[in-house]
Amino acid sequence: MRNHGERSRGHSGGGGGGKDKIDALGRPLTRILRHMATELNLNMRSDRYVKVQDLLKKDNKQRFSLLEENGDLLIRGNQGRTIKTIESESLLKPIPSAEEVPVRGTYKKNMESIFESGLKQMQRLHVHFSCGLPTVGEVISGMRRDINVLIYLDVKKTLEEGMKLYISDNKVILTEGFGVVVPVKYFEKIEPWPDRRPITFSA
Repeated sequence: MRNHGERSRGHSGGGGGGKDKIDALGRPLTRILRHMATELNLNMRSDRYVKVQDLLKKDNKQRFSLLEENGDLLIRGNQGRTIKTIESESLLKPIPSAEEVPVRGTYKKNMESIFESGLKQMQRLHVHFSCGLPTVGEVISGMRRDINVLIYLDVKKTLEEGMKLYISDNKVILTEGFGVVVPVKYFEKIEPWPDRRPITFSA
């Protein structure tokens, strides 16, 4: 384990915090391209190039999207942003009707706080919901595998009362809520997982 002195040396010479973060991003990518292409079943050419889209497909939750524009290859995160200058309407598709069934996976230990204050955005710009349940062996974008409570959003009620809902390219449903919160009154039902016996609650 590094001591404080070792950490400090990494930032000497004028504040290299931003550079350190970029370096940290490059290390796992380097490891994949140098050593793990075969393990990940990436089609690597003889000159060691792989297609960027093939690399991103290895992300089971499909967190990224690519766009080729005027000869430039652009990349973005599909959701989970904390950068406030990005407008939801510019990169997310609005949900105009109650066709999707948004489900929020959480934990029993969080329920007291949720009943008191609703679902909060925390450090992100949106509250996240998934479009499916965490079945065994399947990765569901917007939901962790080890959750033990499911919260279903009442889409009809949220839309009628003016809450904006969006869906990302990888099928995560997002909302800014009202005042950065999704109040309990917009919960349609709550179930433990995997038992799925309805939990009684009042808004």
